[in-house]
Amino acid sequence: MTTTETTPEKALFALQHEWRERHAALWQAMLRRDAQTPAEPLVQPEPGDRRFNHPAWAMSPIYDYLRQAYLLNAQYLKRMAEVLPAPDALTRKRLQFATRQIVDALAPSNFAATNPEFIQKALETQGESIRRGLQNLIADLEKGRISMTDESVFEVGRNLAITPGAVVYENELIQLIQYAPLTDTVAKRPFLVVPPCINKYYILDLQPENSFIRYAVEQGQTVFLISWRNPKADLGHLTWDDYLEKGPLAALEAVREICGVERINALGFCVGGTILASALAVARARGDDPVTSLTLLTTLLDFSDTGEIGLFVDEQSVAQREATIGKGGLLTARELATTFSALRANDLIWQYVVGNYLKGDKPAPFDLLYWNSDSTNLPGPFAAWYLRHLYLENSLRVPGKLEMCGVKADLGKVDMPHFILATREDHIVPWQSSYLGRRHLGGESTFVLGASGHIAGVINPAAKNKRSHWVNESHPPEAEDWLAGATEVPGSWWPRWADWLKRFAGGEIPARGRLGSRKHPPREPAPGRYVKEKA
Repeated sequence: MTTTETTPEKALFALQHEWRERHAALWQAMLRRDAQTPAEPLVQPEPGDRRFNHPAWAMSPIYDYLRQAYLLNAQYLKRMAEVLPAPDALTRKRLQFATRQIVDALAPSNFAATNPEFIQKALETQGESIRRGLQNLIADLEKGRISMTDESVFEVGRNLAITPGAVVYENELIQLIQYAPLTDTVAKRPFLVVPPCINKYYILDLQPENSFIRYAVEQGQTVFLISWRNPKADLGHLTWDDYLEKGPLAALEAVREICGVERINALGFCVGGTILASALAVARARGDDPVTSLTLLTTLLDFSDTGEIGLFVDEQSVAQREATIGKGGLLTARELATTFSALRANDLIWQYVVGNYLKGDKPAPFDLLYWNSDSTNLPGPFAAWYLRHLYLENSLRVPGKLEMCGVKADLGKVDMPHFILATREDHIVPWQSSYLGRRHLGGESTFVLGASGHIAGVINPAAKNKRSHWVNESHPPEAEDWLAGATEVPGSWWPRWADWLKRFAGGEIPARGRLGSRKHPPREPAPGRYVKEKA
């Protein structure tokens, strides 16, 4: 008895044969095509791909052929990247990522000569759309980035980040904002939020109707929030330890002093959650126990699988960072923004190339995209340490392996009850990797999986009650086993989290009439000046 083994060479040959046959079928269909009544396409875009939705692509035989030939070629190249021999899994993923970037860039929709929408709009506007497109291109070249929204509509402190409050503490790295109460009574234990330092905090406080911060205040929480500095060259020396000491550890001390309590509740979002959990491991190693409950939103503690961001991180790239900015300097906002945009190039790059420059449109106002364009720098030593010890070596998960702030860190001693939220379509923090955090933290664990992605899955206001989330009280070691036994619940995860947090309120007290304390008086109104600093 013999078995037929499919080798990469055979798979590639079969793929090439299929590609030729499909192109021959497409050509025959085009020859038989009635110019006035287009036939059903032989190949369809992937779900969610809106690049070829305009009727002009189907009505013209030429553009219909360009569209379908491109889609056939795109499918062929992507499948070829799957079957070509590769020495290891990382190389294969990089090949697939590079292939996707090329395929996305070469779409006929991206070029004036092969986009019927460009020609149709130019004729309809008598060339005005071309003039506007060139004007938009020149303006974006001057800014050094692609405009994703009408930035004239938004202003931090005017219609973004307007939840009332005051800065009650600051150092060279953070401002600590305390928000004014919106209820007559509040939880006795205050609540500290640590947002990511890789972008601005106001993703959590966009506008009143979608502000997570305002929602927490409305639930009777005394909310404090860290506003990270947007570092310039003078702060390019700051390290990971500086971010722990001058970030969460300094904020925890200030919050406890202001409210006169020994322990508080805390939340970290994305890398803010990694920083917060690390800071709490340092605090526990020092004999301090400052937090009663911990919430982590789309946070990595175990970096076994970092998704496509991990494709940019290897020994050579990290060593290069260490040599260039590891002792001082900046990982610039422009480089960070370019990297994150490349992860979703069709949505965050080519959509706006076509809309802004070919069609001459002005992007619609969208608060989330305004925030997305308001980028931040990172100090080189901080970034190099983070890439080396977490992304590359995945050392945070190993008890006692990392020394931070002069002590050996052990996440297992961060043993307060914790609530972990991941999002199912997260392309920055894969939800399965977020789930692994349950293995390493001590204490009672609650895990919730939200619908949508890294940002939209988190900013899911309870008032709109969109999307859904999954819950499962069991604690299997593998994420997929957890999902197999989970129940989908319609609506936002916010109310479920708010009910969970109330368990750790420590009782209720009358809302505080004044912000800050004698030691930490209000310095300036929220949102403060740090969040307004531009890269």
